[in-house]
Amino acid sequence: MRTASLLLAGTALLATAACGAGSAETADGKPDVVAAFYPLQWLSEQVGGSDVRVTVLTAPGVEPHDLELGAQQVAQLGDAGLTVYIRGVQPAVDDAVEQHAADKAFDAATAVRTLPAGEHQEGGEEHAVSYDPHLWLDPSRLATVVTKLGERLAQTDPEHAKGYRDRAAKTAAALGALDQEFTKGLTTCATRTLVTGHEAFGYLADRYHLKQIGITLDPEAEPSPARIAEVAQLAKAEKVTTIFTESLVSPKVAEVLAKEVGAQTQTLDPLESKPSGDYLSAMRQNLRTLQTALRCTA
Repeated sequence: MRTASLLLAGTALLATAACGAGSAETADGKPDVVAAFYPLQWLSEQVGGSDVRVTVLTAPGVEPHDLELGAQQVAQLGDAGLTVYIRGVQPAVDDAVEQHAADKAFDAATAVRTLPAGEHQEGGEEHAVSYDPHLWLDPSRLATVVTKLGERLAQTDPEHAKGYRDRAAKTAAALGALDQEFTKGLTTCATRTLVTGHEAFGYLADRYHLKQIGITLDPEAEPSPARIAEVAQLAKAEKVTTIFTESLVSPKVAEVLAKEVGAQTQTLDPLESKPSGDYLSAMRQNLRTLQTALRCTA
């Protein structure tokens, strides 16, 4: 279905180009930056400031992994001055970038050292890349991404290069401060094991010396009874008291596991959709949640 929709979208894009409507700039002359989903939207807005117009492909409240693009979105992506995405999160975006914006795209995963995809995989799951794409949950890696995004925007729009670089440096400093808060806040904890419904927190675990046990790689996948039993056994052995779920995914599996383990459930936001505040405030809420669940004494 995705292939058919992209073919239709591609036809619409060609028609738009034939009419002369395509442009890398908006009507007011600002570069148009397309962000694939929320964390990249936040980064693009911080770095771009008033010098760009940022639009996002994934609407708030929508699970980004299963995004399908309409013809208008593909045309917008093809016309943009820059598309900011992470290959492997959204196959439809990956396909559209390859077909229509390969020379005008910034893949954030190319800016940092990536981690391998989760070791656990239920039968039938397919993944477009061999690495874990959830890199935005490590503020230190995101600081590297934002610096390189500033350089890429400076190349795209040299007239405003200083503004992009200055704002990127300011944002990187804010992310560095957040990283220090996490480092200090998670130094001394009764347990360092995260049991999550979806293996989205590998970068956070890697950065702060935690251990992630995910029930599934795919947030929409239904884990087998054997996998639930396996995770329950691991959770009991690690004396886990909290099973983490997330706002865009049904908590049913996590609740079943929590009942089996004798634990509670808490929401840990993978920030795949816009939170009530912004990236920084949502990550600080995640830190507070972790400190309580892991019984940390900072």
